[in-house]
Amino acid sequence: MPSHDDDHTGARIKTQRKLARLTQRELAARLPYSYSLLNQVECGARAATPDFVASVARALSIDVTVLTGQPYVTELQQDRLAALVRPIREAMDSYDLGADPAVRPRPTAQLVAAAGQMCATVRATKLRKAASELPSLILELTTAAWAAPTTELWQALASTYRTAHDISVKLGYYDLSGVALDRMAWASERASDACLAAVRQYMRALVYFREGEYTIGQRLICAGHKVIEDMETRESIAVAGQLHLGASVIAARAGAHNQPTVDDHLEQAGTCADRTGDASEVHWLSFGPTNVSLHRMSASVEMRLYDDALRLARALRLPASLATSRRAHYLIDRARSELETGHASQALVSLVAARKAAPEQTRYHPGTRETISGLVHLGRRTPDSLGNMAAWIGM
Repeated sequence: MPSHDDDHTGARIKTQRKLARLTQRELAARLPYSYSLLNQVECGARAATPDFVASVARALSIDVTVLTGQPYVTELQQDRLAALVRPIREAMDSYDLGADPAVRPRPTAQLVAAAGQMCATVRATKLRKAASELPSLILELTTAAWAAPTTELWQALASTYRTAHDISVKLGYYDLSGVALDRMAWASERASDACLAAVRQYMRALVYFREGEYTIGQRLICAGHKVIEDMETRESIAVAGQLHLGASVIAARAGAHNQPTVDDHLEQAGTCADRTGDASEVHWLSFGPTNVSLHRMSASVEMRLYDDALRLARALRLPASLATSRRAHYLIDRARSELETGHASQALVSLVAARKAAPEQTRYHPGTRETISGLVHLGRRTPDSLGNMAAWIGM
């Protein structure tokens, strides 16, 4: 197993910087961050935040995953998840081959219900179960939609592609997630479903958000709004609200100077949430008042206003009905804020809680790794619980 000294994001940044024949000062000059911070990240003294990693990747013209080390293949193999990725890729590649005579799809109602259940399984963070069942469902829906095309079947197929995207992102296979979104667009067009098309633009925007291409991400959010601008249904209002939430975190990561824009999007999302109430079931976006509050905290994290983020996190009272995936994301964000504000022991408690709630999602979330890396560096004596967490993620 690689040691912490050579297997953390800072060490990978150092390697890629040297490959680009740049000194630390030369790379720092290309970043909106100081030389001192770059130095601390490279040696492991500071965690590499997602915005920092995206900035470095953009400056070096490489993918973010080169720096984060995703997908984490060793751990995926240990969890027997790596072998489940290829069947998903192959199933999605059958999209334009027409009906497969070897496939006997279930009745439409059962297939539609299965597509919805697949989304619920991912929200419950049961990634192995979802990944193992997804390929056969994609193949069934592909055959059914080609054999007897209906809006309902194309919508369900688009939903399964969206699930493929969700799983791919959570496991760190970003190339596969891009293919899934292309397939989602293909099926959404055949379903003539504007809301699905808008959801896809939202998800595309998050891809560019991770890569640090904030201008493109903002344009995609605008494109999503345009698709549904003439609609006034509860579904379209919830999707519009989620687009505003996406815009808020994109603007936040682009810099704290964007706070008025961030606040405006959060306000508009809140107005949408007031109209829809808890709309968690709408396209499985978890939209509603609680999600607006969670994004307010996340926006503070992205602007590196960690004291504000921690204050908001402590004030949140999450309902029992909140999706497990969303709860785990909150705990990982909270841990990052606790680490950055000097509450190391509380950060570890939050990560342990995230692991308990959603072990698969937490293990493969880069934020988990960076926070644990920071905790390990800070700890003169590593508590058993931190040692266990570090070993669990492969550190």
